[in-house]
Amino acid sequence: MQGPFVSKGLDRDVLSNREVVAAMSRVPRHEFVPKRFRGSAYEDRALPIGSEQTISQPFIVALMTQEARVTQGSRVLEIGTGSGYQAAVLSEMGARVFSIEIIEELAEQARERLAELGYENVEVRQGDGWQGWSEEAPFDAIIVTAATPEIPQPLLDQLAHRGRLVIPVQSANQLGENLMVIERDGDNFSSQNLGPVRFVPMTGKGAEEAEQN
Repeated sequence: MQGPFVSKGLDRDVLSNREVVAAMSRVPRHEFVPKRFRGSAYEDRALPIGSEQTISQPFIVALMTQEARVTQGSRVLEIGTGSGYQAAVLSEMGARVFSIEIIEELAEQARERLAELGYENVEVRQGDGWQGWSEEAPFDAIIVTAATPEIPQPLLDQLAHRGRLVIPVQSANQLGENLMVIERDGDNFSSQNLGPVRFVPMTGKGAEEAEQN
């Protein structure tokens, strides 16, 4: 497949890892959006993919990939496969990707699309991502592509030493989310707030937790 596929929004100074940008240029984003939106596929904005879900804007995909510090051979858990675009970018970075999607139709479509495009190092499972994927843990990085009311303990438990969790967490005033990076050091965890973002809310267990808060 011909490239490069150049998305807007990837020239910001905060994106210092050029390997991430290069990886994204090898992924045909137009293949991961519905046909009616293909003319907008490389704009720096989120696009609907059906089932009230979206594909994140290119800048956010790049930022989350960069902050996860994914390298060749990393084992990465993705929560929220969506159309499979983020998983494809992680694959291009040389990661072994385990991706969970709660919506069965999206999971099947993503699985087929990734296989057709040759992303053999991505495994997609249908299920509730709140509990992670314990049988494949630990993970060098975990990327969550839906907003959570709090940080799921199972995901923290499944991080490897020096592993990083990149996750949008609802802000205290519930007006949007903050993109958080959590790094594990043994039994200790440090966090960094990368600022406000907008994501669709996590469903399943995540929605239950949100109702209780």
